[in-house]
Amino acid sequence: MSSDQFDSALDLLRRLPPHSTTANLNRICALAPDLTEELLSSVDQPLQTRQCKKTKRDYLLCDYNRDGDSYRSPWSNEFYPEVEDAEMPSERVRKMEMRMGEAVEVYRELYYEGGVSSVYFWDLDDGFAGVVLLKKTTPKSNSEGGWDSIHVFEAIDRARTAHYKLTSTVILRLSTGNQALGEMDLSGNMTRQVEQDMPVQDDASHIVNVGKLVEDMELKMRNLLQEVYFGKAKDIVGDLRSIQPLTEANKDKATHQEMINSMKR
Repeated sequence: MSSDQFDSALDLLRRLPPHSTTANLNRICALAPDLTEELLSSVDQPLQTRQCKKTKRDYLLCDYNRDGDSYRSPWSNEFYPEVEDAEMPSERVRKMEMRMGEAVEVYRELYYEGGVSSVYFWDLDDGFAGVVLLKKTTPKSNSEGGWDSIHVFEAIDRARTAHYKLTSTVILRLSTGNQALGEMDLSGNMTRQVEQDMPVQDDASHIVNVGKLVEDMELKMRNLLQEVYFGKAKDIVGDLRSIQPLTEANKDKATHQEMINSMKR
């Protein structure tokens, strides 16, 4: 695989519309099959949902529960389609995975009031790692939206503490349109990372620690999206087209500046 081809593919995906990432990624993989594995593990795309054949419960698909064209269900711990000699989590890590999945289900109902969540853990030489997935979409209508959260973490065991490294990505999609106003599409993603040492007494402590890290990170990223990105978009629209006449707007700015100058004296 050429590193130049891989870098060019990533650069191309960054320049194409975010809401078409999955379709464009499939097209690039069809043109350059040698890049498929590397691209699928490097490019964040909206999460897809599948139903567990054994438990009839929905779960989310990602690169971390994939083996070839098969995906592992967190509910039955089985791959669909079936895979021989698939890599599975150890008994200890599987128990933590199930407990974390139950905790995330409660978290999802509290903060999302619906949607789908999945948790996948796997073993590391000096600890374990995992991913927490959350997805919520609105019913299809004139206005549609989707929120996908992907939280990948590593937990490295130390004496009475553990070192956690969390990388979180949020993919947001909003669209609306009608004949009178036309169509509007606002899509994008945000990635943030944090590292922290936290005390550990037993495996249950890992569940609490990871849950706290994920909850705090989601809150920060949601506030950033609302205050920075949407706030900036509002400011730009305000600069392009004022709601009130510009003469009044300029007069208000002049009055505001005059007050600031008088306070400095």
